Amino acid sequence: MDILTGGLILFAAFGILQAAASLVAVRKFASRARHCLIVAPKVSILKPVCGPEPLLEEALASFCQQDYPVYQLVIGAQDPADPALIVAHRVRARFPRCDISIVVDRTRHGANGKIANLMNMLPAARHDVLVIADSDLHVQPDYLRQVVAELAQPGTGLVTTVPAGEPAAPGLAARIGASHLTHAFLPSALLAAAIGRQDCLGGTMALRRQTLERVGGLAALVDHLADDNVLGRLVRGLGLSVRLAKTLPVVTVQEASLGALWLHELRWARTIGALAPIAYSACVLQYPLVWALALVLVCGAAPWSILVLMGTWAARALLVGGIDAALAPLRARPARPTPFWLLPLRDVLSVAEIAFSFCGSSVVWRGRVLRADRGHAVAGIAGLAEPAALAADESLAA
Repeated sequence: MDILTGGLILFAAFGILQAAASLVAVRKFASRARHCLIVAPKVSILKPVCGPEPLLEEALASFCQQDYPVYQLVIGAQDPADPALIVAHRVRARFPRCDISIVVDRTRHGANGKIANLMNMLPAARHDVLVIADSDLHVQPDYLRQVVAELAQPGTGLVTTVPAGEPAAPGLAARIGASHLTHAFLPSALLAAAIGRQDCLGGTMALRRQTLERVGGLAALVDHLADDNVLGRLVRGLGLSVRLAKTLPVVTVQEASLGALWLHELRWARTIGALAPIAYSACVLQYPLVWALALVLVCGAAPWSILVLMGTWAARALLVGGIDAALAPLRARPARPTPFWLLPLRDVLSVAEIAFSFCGSSVVWRGRVLRADRGHAVAGIAGLAEPAALAADESLAA
């Protein structure tokens, strides 16, 4: 056995071991006791929206059905013609007992459109506990209770949630996008939390208004692509902790083509890669089927290499099934089974995205071209990327 063959076997084995460790972390999270909320402070939920999204009405409706005494829902958009506003008004009509404010303001405070939108919405928020939640988040009725209960823990400055994925569009792209969230991102985030990392994951960012003011307000985030990472770092700089709530929102994956999914996931990849390039490049080891497939190619499809691939494939499928089973009681929406044949394609796409993330810094976000930054002070992401950089990305999406 030569060095290359041995290395590929070692990488595949490492990927399976890492997946097994992630499953342990998922099961530990799923079995964790929920905090009991003794005092329920009034809460303002900020929901920035932008453009048409499949299942947006269902996502917004899930926030209108919270088992929580007093809370306000602020929905905001920057374009008065945004079709998401039609959905927002429809939801407000459906839930007349829910305190819903709708804000429309074109003001752009910086390069990050989401944060600029939130800055326009913040004056409408009447309460001191703020929960910033992405528009595509579907939540269970006790979501707000669990988030606020976690925030009430001593020394806590920021609470976030880890999401599962669900395809919101028919076809291959949405299914493999949802699988990435549920079977790669979520387990890795929980494993990182289990070994002591305190990352803000963005879908939910809950904090007290006073804490937000102490870190410089939303203005401190508006020129960063990785606003969640920056907020988490600033809160930890105050000596406060970032914690995960015991709740499992579901994010809908709406991409109908592999090209659209590539651009979306490449944005994530370049954002993370810019923040932690060495650690992120090592993530290629968590996709064992890539290395098992490479082994088959290197060995000329020798029977023993095919057996290694089949064994790796079976182990990966069992671990994916274990994750789905552990998370089923927590999910805001039921999971769809992940087909066995989908797993190699998912692993190959993930490794390709990691590799290509280091070939440029431009990303496409809500139709705008931005630059991934390292999250430092005033590094920012303002400005458009060069046409050549954008063309390179779009050629892969075509």
